[in-house]
Amino acid sequence: MSEDIYDEYPSLTLAKEAGEQHIEPLKLGHRIKDIRAKLGITLEEASQRTGLARSTLSKIENEQISPTFQAMQKLANGLQIDMPQLFEPPKKMTASGRRDITRNDQGKPHPTQTYEHELLATQLSNKRMMPFKSRIRARSFEEYSDWVRHDGEEFLLILEGEVMFYSEFYEPVVLEQGDSVYYDANMGHMLVSLSAEDAQILWVTAK
Repeated sequence: MSEDIYDEYPSLTLAKEAGEQHIEPLKLGHRIKDIRAKLGITLEEASQRTGLARSTLSKIENEQISPTFQAMQKLANGLQIDMPQLFEPPKKMTASGRRDITRNDQGKPHPTQTYEHELLATQLSNKRMMPFKSRIRARSFEEYSDWVRHDGEEFLLILEGEVMFYSEFYEPVVLEQGDSVYYDANMGHMLVSLSAEDAQILWVTAK
């Protein structure tokens, strides 16, 4: 396939075989954002994994630019998926009742430099919320290269320990066990543990 086609069309249209009804156009940027959200990683983490600039990834996800074939290869390699997964049409939700139980310490581990995430309810696709538990490894603001930002809104509850919650437009605030905060995730934010042991939190991200 010619590489130029990806520059000409921001969203590639997928169709069933000849003679069958066409399905909805696939917005590739939205698909990439959905994959990243399911992996529970930020734009900054996706940038580190793929080698693509954070600003470039943001523009791709928001359909402002279309990825080149080389960029798609980097995305597939960095996100550890097969390239055809980028072109899978969105699945329509038809179930009227869904359930996913995650036993204690049986979530999907996803460690990063500053957090140790445990992704919950990983069997469900097309979730409106993404719940996960995290241990906060960071002990200082300087351990972050930049603010953490991503689409949606976020809720966090302190399960164990004590943290300092930094946010871009507010003064830092200390949160202890049982405290919670709800905030716009597009606003820069980050956490550091203040307790001797890594603090543990419950995070819920909503689209």
